[in-house]
Amino acid sequence: MIHRLIPPLVLVAAISAYPAALQAFGGDVEIKFDAGEGPLDNPFKGWCPYVDAGDIRQPYSMAFLYVPWSRIEPREGSYAFEAWENQDWSVREAKGKHIVFRVYIDYPSLPSGLPDWLRKKGLKESTYRDHGGGLSPDYNDPRMIQALERLIKALGKRYDKNPRVAFIELGLLGFWGEWHTWPRDELYASNDTERRVIDAYHAAFPHKILLARYARDDAGARDFIGFHDDMFPEDTNNGEDWSFYEGLKRSGRLDNWKKASIGGEMVPNRAEVWMKPKFARTLAAVELCRFSWIGPYCPALEKSNDPEFLDNCRKLVRRMGYQFQLKSIKHNQKLSHNDSLELAIEGENEGVAPFPYPWKIEVALIGEDGTIAERERVNADVRQWLPGTFRIDARFVPRVPPGRYRIAVGIIDPATKHAAIKFANRLERSSGWTVLSRVSIDP
Repeated sequence: MIHRLIPPLVLVAAISAYPAALQAFGGDVEIKFDAGEGPLDNPFKGWCPYVDAGDIRQPYSMAFLYVPWSRIEPREGSYAFEAWENQDWSVREAKGKHIVFRVYIDYPSLPSGLPDWLRKKGLKESTYRDHGGGLSPDYNDPRMIQALERLIKALGKRYDKNPRVAFIELGLLGFWGEWHTWPRDELYASNDTERRVIDAYHAAFPHKILLARYARDDAGARDFIGFHDDMFPEDTNNGEDWSFYEGLKRSGRLDNWKKASIGGEMVPNRAEVWMKPKFARTLAAVELCRFSWIGPYCPALEKSNDPEFLDNCRKLVRRMGYQFQLKSIKHNQKLSHNDSLELAIEGENEGVAPFPYPWKIEVALIGEDGTIAERERVNADVRQWLPGTFRIDARFVPRVPPGRYRIAVGIIDPATKHAAIKFANRLERSSGWTVLSRVSIDP
């Protein structure tokens, strides 16, 4: 198998440049593609349900995990990541899925997630009764901050380059790791503590997208952070100055979706309302704030077989994040030995956000027997395919025996090295590759 880097693909935002490309290779063949229904389980978008909340009844590509700090660092400096992965990442509902996780310390109504070894050092904890009650630790204690920084560094060492990890919610501070202790505001962390936690995450995770609960204070000043709205869509844009949207707007973070994803959790147990009588507001919230995924509570956990409910669920998933539809391909149809194959592919991102990570794009030549005879890596950044049109120009000299080949395109999952993204088209697929056309190569 030949795997070479070819000259960079050129992405353009308009079709107006098309005739120039056509003239360059004579326009031997042009094929326009039929649209199809977008997939419901493409990576990094759609539903992201709990793995321990019962049956998941709709397609999904991500699984959400909460974990208390005490479980992953039961002894100071000794991290039980492998045990956590073996137990929670390996359950049936999580197998083959990308993971979104949040580490928490204080989850109201549940036992404290503060490690005993830190408690025994005399860290102050305050009892509260709100939201089912619990123990709120002193987030500003220097021993707490230093321990958090060590934990975050260890998390980064373990998960920053783990291809299975999709997104990481900052967590740790406040009730549920949501960066607030409302209505007990006096229990919450200082701005300086927030800053040190964010700095630690930024240093530990240069390759992962981090998400904060609110676009305010230090988190609201960071252009690399994504956000998660845990009261979607009820508080996404409710007209109040504290809404999720107003926070993004006030902090100047309405464009963070271009480099960092937006996610969030649907109001628990309200999917029937938000996906039926209030669906227009739900869809508008996705479009306004550019959501890519919803979880851990999400409509995929509901038992409903109502046709309207399920149809609206599919509509919402297809609108979230990216949805790539290929429009056409132009290329020279017959080649002689040492001739260049020249391709111009046009498409459109019909979603509301780009693909989040720099997965490679490749063109493949598939032989008559179905084997991949050649793969050509394209030097292009799929993250730049913002909503709207995109274009791919490619040129390379095939190094395959004479014969007829199918031309295919794929976006490659770095974990498997296989083409993994499905397009919203009615096109033939071969081992994950999307087949676009055919070419003959003569001796």
